[in-house]
Amino acid sequence: MLVHPQPNPVAFSIGPVDIHWYGIMYVVAFALFILLGRVRIKTQAHVQAQGWTNTDLDDMLFYGMLGVVIGGRLGEVLFYRPDYYFSHPAEIFMTWHGGMSYHGGFLGVLIAMALWARKRGRNLLDVYDFIAPMVPIGYACGRLGNFINAELPGRLADPNLPWAMLWPGVEGLRHPSPLYQMLVDGILVFVIMWLFARKPRPRLAVGALYTLLYGCARFFTEYFRVPDWETHVMGLPITSGQVLSLPMIVAGLIMLGWAYSGSNKRAVHA
Repeated sequence: MLVHPQPNPVAFSIGPVDIHWYGIMYVVAFALFILLGRVRIKTQAHVQAQGWTNTDLDDMLFYGMLGVVIGGRLGEVLFYRPDYYFSHPAEIFMTWHGGMSYHGGFLGVLIAMALWARKRGRNLLDVYDFIAPMVPIGYACGRLGNFINAELPGRLADPNLPWAMLWPGVEGLRHPSPLYQMLVDGILVFVIMWLFARKPRPRLAVGALYTLLYGCARFFTEYFRVPDWETHVMGLPITSGQVLSLPMIVAGLIMLGWAYSGSNKRAVHA
């Protein structure tokens, strides 16, 4: 049995300003995006052939940050807790307390990248392929922030499970679900994506694989997390995260099929 360490969510203070671990995790995520992007540009010839530069990467990050923060927060408000936030509108802006929807952030980044691609005259599919391998590790950072904040408690766990955890404010031993999602949805998906993207692939294949892998990984890890809400389809329970992940799985399969079809003439991309 483990006990949640309950670290102070405030890492340090500068005068009256508290710096939260949750916010630091987002800074780490954006820094890793820049670092990994530079590695791709420097070491992968097919990325270089597409003309990607460090300047592109830096410029893209600004748009991506806006997409993640705005989309992630709006997703949390609209997908998961609309009644609460509409009753407490001031808390919509309190992102340091946690509460960011990955699916909302995903949509926000897609919109932000579409705007960036239009500004720079880039094909959006190439942009998606370029950024997809760097995204999962940033997601892992966010889930670590959730764990530090003692958010997203897991479902009841078998007491004999060595890593079953006493979770603050929740009765019984629990699965440490943020750590599951950090390891599976984040780190495992990152490793697969990074290895896949090292070689030239058809246009959209990299982005499609990420969409599919994340959807499948999130659908699986949702079984260990206390859902924000749950419904039943044909008698089977399905959580809010699984409902939002199903379209990603379907879209990923369709996009992969198109990427490897004869109608996709371009064989090499970033």
